[in-house]
Amino acid sequence: MRKHLRKLFTKLMLAAQMLFLLSTTHAAPLDFAEVRPDTSLNFPQDFGAHPNFRTEWWYVTGWLTTSDNKPLGFQITFFRSATTHDAANPSRFAPKQLIIAHAALSDPEFGKLQHAQKSAREGFGLAYAKVGDTDVKLDDWQLNRDGKGNYQAKVDSADFSLQITLTPSQAVLLEGEHGFSRKGPQIQQASYYYSQPQLQVRGTLDRLGKQQVITGNAWLDHEWSSNVLDKDASGWNWVGANLDDGSALMAFQIRNARGDKLWSHATLRDSSGQITQFVADQVVFEPVRLWRSPRTNATYPVATRIHADSTLWELAPLQDDQELDSRMSTGAVYWEGAVKLSRDGHDAGHGYLEMTGYVNPLKL
Repeated sequence: MRKHLRKLFTKLMLAAQMLFLLSTTHAAPLDFAEVRPDTSLNFPQDFGAHPNFRTEWWYVTGWLTTSDNKPLGFQITFFRSATTHDAANPSRFAPKQLIIAHAALSDPEFGKLQHAQKSAREGFGLAYAKVGDTDVKLDDWQLNRDGKGNYQAKVDSADFSLQITLTPSQAVLLEGEHGFSRKGPQIQQASYYYSQPQLQVRGTLDRLGKQQVITGNAWLDHEWSSNVLDKDASGWNWVGANLDDGSALMAFQIRNARGDKLWSHATLRDSSGQITQFVADQVVFEPVRLWRSPRTNATYPVATRIHADSTLWELAPLQDDQELDSRMSTGAVYWEGAVKLSRDGHDAGHGYLEMTGYVNPLKL
């Protein structure tokens, strides 16, 4: 009963907080920075926040192995969203930037995701996304990059706590054209986007009163933009995968309201470091098997084929029910979960698949 009341109280507080933030947001639009194809990414500066752009996220996904040799999927995401509040307002309480965070575990023994979410306006040292290098915080949830280039991530929820170190084993992967990633037919429908595949993970998981050492590998995406999607876009399918031979695959498809492809792209970096970019005409997502959510009645293609030119990738879920309800923070419900990959019929690696817009059209 106490646990149920605590969860209910948390949901009510999140709802009240978001209503407050929306009610105190100024209606006049601001001029947000634009994504331009002639801009080069600059590190370590671009590891940090970009508050002049409307939307930004740091997205960590991966596979873990527990001390008793059980596979788990995990996800930790921090969002920064600039509001249309009057930037000249000097109040420290002004909601100029919102910080939102999600975390989830995928364990087939539970039959569905365990997940948590938080949101707050930036300020007072309690919630922030700092410029200069990765340093994002929301209460006691954190993601930061240290002087050696390693990431430290910490989340503490009612159902589980994760504290991990993510160590890069490869160089940053610039997506699209040197970090300029098109998301639609118009040149302004784009983001700045880089990935860090093949992150080596080590840390601890606390759950059900038990602490375990965990190891594994992960993928980090960092994107920022002010105008990502076409007006006809309703959602996307995206995968980031660490392959067993050291390669890395990223692929996405933007869908319109009919479910047809509006735009797509894929990047493959092989074990030697050679990068191949696949343009929209070369990338096709093909549903293989559908799963219907018992909560939202949305139908997701949880088993999927991806055609990237002449290569066929097949994705199979760690478990079917990996639907995440974030209506108390970002307002969306989507499927986001661990998948196994095969390449031309042979086992190839592990990754994460995200599918949005299957409950309601998703707009950024």
